[in-house]
Amino acid sequence: MSALDDKTIQDFDEQWSRYDDNDGWYASFGLFSDIVSPLMHTDDIKEKKVVDIGSGTGRIVGMLLESGASHVYAVEPAKGAFEKLKNNVASMARGKDVTPLNARGDEWTVDEPLDLAISIGVIEFISDPGPTVKRCYDALKPGGDVFFWLCSYEGNELYLKFVQPLRKLTTFLPHFMLVGIVHLLYWALCLYRLVGKVLPLPLMRYLDKIWWPMSAKKRRLVIYDQLNPTYLKYYRKHEAIALLEAAGFQNIEIHHRHGYSWSVKGKKV
Repeated sequence: MSALDDKTIQDFDEQWSRYDDNDGWYASFGLFSDIVSPLMHTDDIKEKKVVDIGSGTGRIVGMLLESGASHVYAVEPAKGAFEKLKNNVASMARGKDVTPLNARGDEWTVDEPLDLAISIGVIEFISDPGPTVKRCYDALKPGGDVFFWLCSYEGNELYLKFVQPLRKLTTFLPHFMLVGIVHLLYWALCLYRLVGKVLPLPLMRYLDKIWWPMSAKKRRLVIYDQLNPTYLKYYRKHEAIALLEAAGFQNIEIHHRHGYSWSVKGKKV
């Protein structure tokens, strides 16, 4: 990985040191079901051995356990976040069924073939994700699946005209200044949502179905997450498909979730 990735990992390390709890809709089984549908169903995860790439503080790990995964390998490269992950896993009812791995996405190893590799909201923060995707492919048993959730370019064109120039500033700001901008944007989005009840504004389905059910703290975290990391890519449809194809995955399926993100699934045959 590059120096750009090193800085992005550091950004997330600092982020998860401040936002280390997982609660409410943000960490719910209902949100997880929404993320993986319609390409997968939570029942598909029952009794499966799964690797979660970029576990952060363990939000997705908890969702996978609630879905019935038999064992979860939780990969997190940032050292501080990894300590938070271990503490959160230890407090989970099935914490014994989780193996935290302090490694980068292209460097982790396990001693058994896996059924599923999953990564939600992580791959887009890796400047060269190819080796990470290939590591997933190599770790899966024949017939195993990969599932990625990615930010999409399509559906976010107007949003990106605003946020991409803004990120040229916010990625360099200290935490306290970034928090101030996040609060301003939070209230602007609340107003945008109200106007969207009357006018057909873009991204209203996402705001109503996904963002608004979160607590106010987690809504602000979602904004912070878009403005803080040094590297972030919004994938076009063909790029998301090519990411899996290049690693050797076949039977690739893709879904434009709520018009703002890609869910993409492939199989090792």
